[in-house]
Amino acid sequence: MESLALRIGEVASQAHVNIQTLRFYERRGLLAEPSRRASGYRQYSAEVVSRVRFIKRAQDLGFSLAEIQQLLLLRDDPRIPCGQVRRTAEAKMAEIQQKLRRLRAMQRALGLLVASCLANQEHHCPLLEALDESATDVRKPGRSRVIARSP
Repeated sequence: MESLALRIGEVASQAHVNIQTLRFYERRGLLAEPSRRASGYRQYSAEVVSRVRFIKRAQDLGFSLAEIQQLLLLRDDPRIPCGQVRRTAEAKMAEIQQKLRRLRAMQRALGLLVASCLANQEHHCPLLEALDESATDVRKPGRSRVIARSP
């Protein structure tokens, strides 16, 4: 079945990744070590393309490679109930919500710092000073003092 075997460049092209990505996935255990042709070239089954696309889609959804490895185990075992996969996805959603809260807090703090720069007519920069400190007094237009803390 040599004709069904794909070379690494063909897999990379069909999966829309580069060759180094495939080698990296192999080192991380996300892809099995491929067999080798007599010439020494790696030979992959067509299923590897689907597996790499699965990995990339999972990464796009925010899953880490360790989490993807667990998802692949669930994917590869037909006895695993869908509920287990759902719980994994729900945990990822909760993590993303927490990240969004932190990002919004960072956005608010940075907005205050930018506003302090706009109102500043002096030679020192309140934004740079705030980055030098963990908690900094920031002058905001229309207010006496605002404390911006890193989230």
